[in-house]
Amino acid sequence: MARMKSITSIDAGISKVEKELAQTKARYDRLTGVLEKLQNEKRDYESRTIMDAFIKSGKSLDEVMTFLQP
Repeated sequence: MARMKSITSIDAGISKVEKELAQTKARYDRLTGVLEKLQNEKRDYESRTIMDAFIKSGKSLDEVMTFLQP
């Protein structure tokens, strides 16, 4: 027959997992913030690139929008 764990060891295990879970959530939240920042930087870069191409093209806004519309 398998040995039963004591309530103390079970409580210790629960505390350990709760602590690890809290640390993981904090890391997740931090990484989510970093990801959002990087996605915003990418979007800004793409916006600037599109605007530069538009300015260099010499086309009117209507011409560009006609081209871009599906």
